[in-house]
Amino acid sequence: MRNEGFETEGAVMYRNGDMNRMRPLLILISVLLVPGVRAQDIDNVVSPNGRKPFTFLDEIDSDGERAAFLRLYHERDTARRRSLADAFLRNYDQSWLLAPVYEIAAKTAIDLDDFPAALRFARESLRLLPENPLLLVPVANVQVQQNLFREAVKSAIDALDYLDRFGRPVAIPEREWPGLRDALKASSHYVLGKVAAADGLAVTGALRKTKLDEAAAHLWSARDLNPGDSEAAYLLGLVQAALGNTREAAAQFEAASRRPGPLRQKSIDQVNALKRRGVTVTEPPPTPGVGAATKMAVRRPARYAGSASCRRCHAVQHTAWEHTGMARMFRPYRPENVMGNFDRQQFESPTGVPLARMKAEGERHFFETRGAEGGWQRYPVDYTIGSKWQQAYATRTADGQIHVFPIQYNLLEKTWLNYWKLIDPPGSERTNLDGFHNLAQGTNYQINCAPCHTSQLGAPRREGARPQDLNFREAGVNCEMCHGPSADHVAAMAIGKSQERRPTDPPVDFRKLDHREYVRICAQCHMQSAMRELGSAGEYNYSNSGDSFMPRYPSRPFVEFSRRAFYKDGRFRETTFIVEALMRASCYRRGQITCGNCHDPHPPDATANPVSLKYLERPDQMCLQCHANYAALGVAHTHHPATSEASRCVSCHMPRIMNSVLFKARTHQVDDIPKLDMTERFGQQDSPNSCLLCHREKDVAWVATHLRGW
Repeated sequence: MRNEGFETEGAVMYRNGDMNRMRPLLILISVLLVPGVRAQDIDNVVSPNGRKPFTFLDEIDSDGERAAFLRLYHERDTARRRSLADAFLRNYDQSWLLAPVYEIAAKTAIDLDDFPAALRFARESLRLLPENPLLLVPVANVQVQQNLFREAVKSAIDALDYLDRFGRPVAIPEREWPGLRDALKASSHYVLGKVAAADGLAVTGALRKTKLDEAAAHLWSARDLNPGDSEAAYLLGLVQAALGNTREAAAQFEAASRRPGPLRQKSIDQVNALKRRGVTVTEPPPTPGVGAATKMAVRRPARYAGSASCRRCHAVQHTAWEHTGMARMFRPYRPENVMGNFDRQQFESPTGVPLARMKAEGERHFFETRGAEGGWQRYPVDYTIGSKWQQAYATRTADGQIHVFPIQYNLLEKTWLNYWKLIDPPGSERTNLDGFHNLAQGTNYQINCAPCHTSQLGAPRREGARPQDLNFREAGVNCEMCHGPSADHVAAMAIGKSQERRPTDPPVDFRKLDHREYVRICAQCHMQSAMRELGSAGEYNYSNSGDSFMPRYPSRPFVEFSRRAFYKDGRFRETTFIVEALMRASCYRRGQITCGNCHDPHPPDATANPVSLKYLERPDQMCLQCHANYAALGVAHTHHPATSEASRCVSCHMPRIMNSVLFKARTHQVDDIPKLDMTERFGQQDSPNSCLLCHREKDVAWVATHLRGW
C-alpha cells in the first residue's frame, strides 16, 4: 500500500545506514584477536575459570611469522592494517594463523568499504573456522547491503546459533560480554528482519503477511536486545505500516526520531505523515513476549533410581549395556579388571632412566614413581578407567581425592605410554612423572575426568567445594545419564500407572527426540569444548532445576584450544571433538542426523563391536538410510570395485583422520569429500586427503588428474 508522504517498499530497501550501524561493533570486535589467547589441554574437562596460560603463538616455529602477526595485531591504522594483512597472507600462506589474519583482513576491508574483498577474506576465514559469530555478524550486514539475501540469512542464523552455543571469548572482559553478545544478536535479528521484510513486500496474498510477521518478530527481538538501535525501530515501523498497524508504526518512528543519525529526519517525516492521517503517536509499546524474562518451569529436584532398577523391565538392554565401554568406563579395583601388564614392568625415559614401575603382588597392583626426596613412592591401584583400547589407573588418597597415573596401558599395541605427554601442549606439568607425588590439580580425577566417566557427579554444596567433595552416585556412565532421572517412572510402572510425558521428559525415549536434543545428550561426554561449572545445589554433570536433566554448558571458543587439536585446513584432529565435528556436517545443520542413526548405545554384540555400530556388516547402510538414491549408482559413483574398502561411503566421506591415541578414527564431519585445494596448500600431513590415505605412494597431482575424470 502507498499513502501520501509515507514510505514503505522503497524505504525497506534503505541501506546507506547498514554499515554505519555496524561501525561501533566493528571497532570493538576488530581488536579482540588477542595473540596471547590461552589454550586448554586436550581431553580435559573445561571449566570457565580453568583456562591455562598457554599461548598458541608459542606453537608457531617461525620467528618471522610470529613477528609479522604481532605487527598486524598491534597496528591500529586501518589502511596500514589491511596492507600488513595482505603481506602476511602472501608470505605465510601455510600458517596456523590464517583464520585470524583473514578475519582481520575482512574487517579492515569492511571499514574501507571494500565489500567484495571483505566477503572474499571472510569466506576464507570462515572456511577454516566456521564458528565465529564475531565475524559472521558483520559479514551478514555486508551481504544484505550487497543484496546477497540468502547468504545473509545463513550468516545471521549461524551467528545466532554460535552466540547461544559458545561462551565468552577469553579476550573479552567478563563485564563487557553480555552487552556485546546482545548487540551481536540484535544485529543478526535485524538482518533476518530486513530480508524477511524485503521478501514480504515483493509478494502478495497470505505469503506477504507471513513474511512481514516474520520480519516484525525478528525486529522486535533486535529492539529488545538493543533498544537504542534506531535502524531497527525505523524498519519495524515500516513493517508495521505495511501490515496496517499504523499506531505501532507511529510509535516505532517516534522512537527512531529521538536518536541522532541519518534516519532521524526520515523518522520525523514519517511521524508527521501519520499525524496528518489522524494517527495518535504514543510511546513505543513493550516488546511482545520478549521484554519480560521468561519464567522457567519449576520442577521438583530430580530423583534417580540407579541402573539396577532398569533391569527388571529392560533386561535385554541392561545386559547389553553392562558389556559396553560406558558401563566399564570407571570401576573400583578388582584384579580381574586390570588389563595392563604389571609383571615387573618399568617405564623409562628415551635415555633409559627409570621413571615409573608397575608391579603386581598377590591380589594387588601398584604404581611407583619418584617421591619428593628422589626415592620410589608406591601407590595402590584403586580404580581402573577404560576397557576397550586403553586402560588408565587411579589411586585414592586419604582425604578422598582420586589421582590418575600419567602412564597408561594401550591394549592395541600392548605397551605402556605417557598418555598426557601425547595429548598435552608443551610444558604441561602433569606429563612430568617425577612430579606425580605433588598430586596436583592436573592429575585429579574428580576435576578432569569424572564428569564424563562417572554418573551424577556433584558436591554437597556449591560454595567452597573442593575436588575431594565431588562424589558420584554410580561409577561409569549409567542409564540415567542418557535417559534422565527415572525414580518416578520406576514407581509408576511398579503400580501399573501410565505417565503422560513430553519427548524430553525422563526417562527419555530417543525415538521421539528432535535431532539436536538427541545429540545434546550424547554431547554431555563426547563434546570436548563444553565449559562446566557447579550448579546451584552442587550438581556438576546433571541438573536439578530448569527444563532438562542436563545442564546447558556453553562451549569454549575453538581459538582457545591448542593448535594440535586441528589440522591447518580447520578440521578437527582429535577424537575428543567428535561431536563438534558432527555439528559442522550438513547432515546435522541441514538434515536430521543423530548419533543413533549409526550407533547403538547398548548393542547385542558389544564385545565384538566396540564402536557400537548398528550396521557393522553393512556399513553403507548408515548413509543409505537417508541417501537411498546412491545405492543404485554403485561403481559409477565410487569409481572403485563394489566390494572394495574404497567403495564404502565412509572411506571418502568419513576418512580416518582423527587421533585416538595410537590409532586413527573416522572424522564425524560427515560430508567430508576428497577436495584437493587445501591439500595442495598445506600438504597431506596438515590437510589429509582421503584418496592419499590409501594411495600413499601417489601425490596431489596424481589425485587431481584422476578427479578430473570423475
